[in-house]
Amino acid sequence: MRNEKKIYVIGIGPGSIEDMSRRAYKILENVDVIAGYSTYIDLVRDEFKEKEFYSSGMKKEIERCEKVLEIAKTGKSIALISSGDAGIYGMAGIMLEVAKESGFQVEIIPGITSSVAGAALVGAPLMHDSATISLSDLMTDWDVILKRLDRASEADFVISLYNPKSRGRVEQIVEARDVMLRHKSPKTPVALLRHVGRKEENYTLTNLDEFLTHEIDMFTVIIIGNSKTYIYENKMITPRGYKI
Repeated sequence: MRNEKKIYVIGIGPGSIEDMSRRAYKILENVDVIAGYSTYIDLVRDEFKEKEFYSSGMKKEIERCEKVLEIAKTGKSIALISSGDAGIYGMAGIMLEVAKESGFQVEIIPGITSSVAGAALVGAPLMHDSATISLSDLMTDWDVILKRLDRASEADFVISLYNPKSRGRVEQIVEARDVMLRHKSPKTPVALLRHVGRKEENYTLTNLDEFLTHEIDMFTVIIIGNSKTYIYENKMITPRGYKI
């Protein structure tokens, strides 16, 4: 890989090495440098002990990509990692924009997202049409997020919520629930998926009326069912319409 004018952007999956694709693993084995947000670097550091690492903190995404490009220009092969899939709230888009006109090719390696891994954990809630919405208003106006929630709920999509709540952002999830209740039944099944793919992994099955009484934080992904979704023997199922 040395002297190849290429930057890899890799989705490492939700957390465990077992949920990383063989393609992603092979590339990380062969590059000189692994770069990423410090929390994600911690997830792979023990597995790739011999590598050189570059990490940076939250809200340093552009600077991180600029540093990756700087390292790549030295002739070292480098992979920039994201949790889940790098193209879903990850680093793929930023790296592509930063590397424009640099002469470097950016290759995106897909990964398993938290919503997909979490859905498998609780059954099959994403069997029909679904929407994925982040409740973080850091990059998107809150009014836009509410409009998307309203339209997705009205259209009866299964909805996966990322970044539902943080220490400084506690009321948005309440307002989001109120918007969804305009169109969804209070008894709509809801899965609260915490630390998906990591040692602390756990989940709670509840409903739209009651889910706010449970623990929710930035490590939680929430899946809200559609009008046909139901819970059977602790599994959440969204029928696709097959005659059974």
